[in-house]
Amino acid sequence: MYDQASPDMNALGLLLLLAESLIPLDEAGFRKLILAQRGHATLVSFWATWCAPCREELPALASLQKRFPDVRILTISADEPEAAVRAQTVLAEAGVQGAAWIRSAISDDAFIAAIDRNWSGAIPAAFLYDRKGRLVRAFIGETKPVELANALRKAMAH
Repeated sequence: MYDQASPDMNALGLLLLLAESLIPLDEAGFRKLILAQRGHATLVSFWATWCAPCREELPALASLQKRFPDVRILTISADEPEAAVRAQTVLAEAGVQGAAWIRSAISDDAFIAAIDRNWSGAIPAAFLYDRKGRLVRAFIGETKPVELANALRKAMAH
């Protein structure tokens, strides 16, 4: 009798599960996240559901995850926490794998400064860290996938 859930119930359950996998992140959490990636080149992509260029770049990030399995590619949504379900759905539809985060900072200025003091907060934005956790390159605005791929290759070589 209860062996098969209705398709609507399955979809709802999936959405709830997806929403739970977005991890709230503030500036202190961001520093810890980067430190936890030591030993791996890491690309951190900031995006939002309301940002069309951001959404257009997500399938390319999914492709880069497959092409560069030794590079950590992390996504952080700039959406409000209430948009977590929508953000996770967009990531899933784009094929982006793994854990994802959502900005939960009280102060946007402090959060932005913790990432890169030269960053205005404009998105899309991606930040490349070397294996020691040092910021080596910032990509602000729309970035071609080939440019990201070339940077990832260089980061892996060092």
